[in-house]
Amino acid sequence: MTDDTLTPEQERRIREAFRAVPFARFLGIELGEMKRGEAKLHLEMRDELLRNNGVAHGGVVASLADTAAAFAILTLLEPHETTTTIDLTIHYLRPLLTGRATANARVVRAGRRVLVISVEVTDETETLTATALTSFIELA
Repeated sequence: MTDDTLTPEQERRIREAFRAVPFARFLGIELGEMKRGEAKLHLEMRDELLRNNGVAHGGVVASLADTAAAFAILTLLEPHETTTTIDLTIHYLRPLLTGRATANARVVRAGRRVLVISVEVTDETETLTATALTSFIELA
């Protein structure tokens, strides 16, 4: 096993945690590949997620990025540890229209209580549509 590979128990725990997030289910977010400090999530664009002119709503893109960041962090946490978002800065680079969006999240720094995560959101052609930098704090 390489250093960035999750154990089967870690992967089971993360997938179980993902199934327990009602908002992710509501949006239709899917959990993809995971390794230590990284997570890839997907979301199929559909009419309910679009604003006028057929463009994905910014809140949907931000929610996908935030959720991906949370699960990148979860790959580093012990079962009893939990975190919450303390900030999220997102830059919309191009409109996200149809097809499958992917959020690739990577923990940039894991301090004692604060974690910083970088997220890239791409469309189905792997064109970069948004970037995000977010921080989470470990709850006591």
